[in-house]
Amino acid sequence: MYHHIKKLMYTVHVDEPDPEFGNMLLEQFGGANGELAAAMQYSIQGLNCSDPARKDLLMDIGTEELSHLEIVGTLARMHLEPMKAFREAGAVDPLIAIAGGGGVSLFNSMGDPWTADYLKITGELDVDLRSNIAAEARAKIVYERLINFCRDVGTKDALQFLMTREITHMKAFAAALESMQKPAFTIGKIPPTPAWVNKFFNDSTGQGDQGETDARGPWNEGDEWEYVESPAIEQFRGRHDASSNGKSHINGELPGAEMFTEVLLENLQDLLHAEGQLVKALPKLTKAARSALLKQAFQQHLVETERHVERLKQVFELLGGKAKAKPCKGMAGLIEEGDEIIEEGSKKDDLSADLSLIAAAQKVEHYEMSGYLGAQSLASRVGQTEAGLLLGQTLLEEERADKILNRIAVELMDEAAPFDSRELHDADSQEDLADTDETTETKEQARSSRRTAKRKKVAR
Repeated sequence: MYHHIKKLMYTVHVDEPDPEFGNMLLEQFGGANGELAAAMQYSIQGLNCSDPARKDLLMDIGTEELSHLEIVGTLARMHLEPMKAFREAGAVDPLIAIAGGGGVSLFNSMGDPWTADYLKITGELDVDLRSNIAAEARAKIVYERLINFCRDVGTKDALQFLMTREITHMKAFAAALESMQKPAFTIGKIPPTPAWVNKFFNDSTGQGDQGETDARGPWNEGDEWEYVESPAIEQFRGRHDASSNGKSHINGELPGAEMFTEVLLENLQDLLHAEGQLVKALPKLTKAARSALLKQAFQQHLVETERHVERLKQVFELLGGKAKAKPCKGMAGLIEEGDEIIEEGSKKDDLSADLSLIAAAQKVEHYEMSGYLGAQSLASRVGQTEAGLLLGQTLLEEERADKILNRIAVELMDEAAPFDSRELHDADSQEDLADTDETTETKEQARSSRRTAKRKKVAR
């Protein structure tokens, strides 16, 4: 039972009507986050609710939202009033002025009609309460932005009241959800699959032009989380399908599987020793680096390398082999070369020393990348899918480390040669447009000459 009292829940005053702002206000009248949507959502949830106490909460707040709708509608009508008499005001929104007579209708600020699609109603009380908390948060932000765009003091006062009540409702819904005493993430009645619920797939690899590193935090690391390099799944599956002509195999069923497994184990023993040597070498590279950014990259890769060792041990376990390292002469040679570069670097300037370290480190990365790529291919050949996924994770991390080192090298060189490359690029683009008759070879020669001249000018 409803009863309308001819008095607003909060008195409003508009000293300076603003038709444009009145149009903005319609977002909270007939928009997705507006008061009508909230009133209907909570009221219908209440009608569906079999819990008397929380049904009362939903109906109370749903009814209050109808009062808020009246406030917003009154504010909007007062701001739209000039549209009834003045052509200039009516031009702000002909739909409101001509079709609506300068009054409010169930449209949002863009003239789109209100729709029941705005409502989030599932019939599961805890799920609906979470939707309501989110709805109140969105409405709060809309009111905040309306206040920022408002010039009328009385309107701001009313909007401040409405914005504050959104927080009140959020608190009430949150308390009701907490009072249900349901453990977190126990949505519905069917439990999730234990093997999958705590896997976090790294579907954004961070291997863009800037070589950004993947973010880690409580959302993807810790005791409960298993961090999985999801792109490796597609990469591995693609190679597996290609090598098996689309047929699925298990270890032992493929021709030559026993021989390939033996070769794979030998490669893994080589990689295990290589990673062990690198764990010892990276602290020396970190100490020798002059750039703080390069030091950080080496330190980060040390953590990754220690993880690579553990991952290799998991692969050995999956293959039923012993995690025994076999001397890796290739890595030993690269480490020895790195030691020489460190010693020689003590006599060089900062830039030269760091660039030499980066070159040495990138040789190591490419050596490891080739090793892991070969091992992953062998794992695919013998049908060891899980082992292939683990090797693919490490391969991606090695590729990312190489890109990070390359980016650092470019940044260090740019800092040492402070000419404006963007200016050169702009000049190149303009002259390309002007000299359309030139051949590509001629353009490149001219472009090279311009770059050289500009560098010399900057150097002077």
